[in-house]
Amino acid sequence: MTTSPEPQSTPVSRRTVLAGAAAVGGVAAIGATLAACGSDPEPAPSGETAPTEVKAADVPVGGGTVVVGAQVVVTQPTAGEFKAFSAVCTHQGCVVARVVQDGAIECVCHSSRFSATDGSVLAGPATSPLATKPVTVSGDTLTVG
Repeated sequence: MTTSPEPQSTPVSRRTVLAGAAAVGGVAAIGATLAACGSDPEPAPSGETAPTEVKAADVPVGGGTVVVGAQVVVTQPTAGEFKAFSAVCTHQGCVVARVVQDGAIECVCHSSRFSATDGSVLAGPATSPLATKPVTVSGDTLTVG
């Protein structure tokens, strides 16, 4: 009677098992990160962006708040006066993401500065103002868009 040879097993070290587990975990983490990046809300009908809500208390007087994901900057030039602008710099399309202070919105890429009151250019290289956005106040909530 012929018997088939038994399969040979190759010993696997603990280090090999741990390295494989780490690689699988790393791939899973990257996949989760990419999935999160791709899970933006559905666009509003007719190409408009969905409204963005901001707490009035999060917008300091004389400063503002940048909502990077919505590409919106909300300012409060004087107490109770709220303004909103596109957070996309008119110079090369970077999102302005620095702290809004001293009445100015600053772009992180090339340091263009814009007025927190009307979005006009205070310092280049940008030559066009930030686009204004409508903002409505309802209690302590601001809705932009």
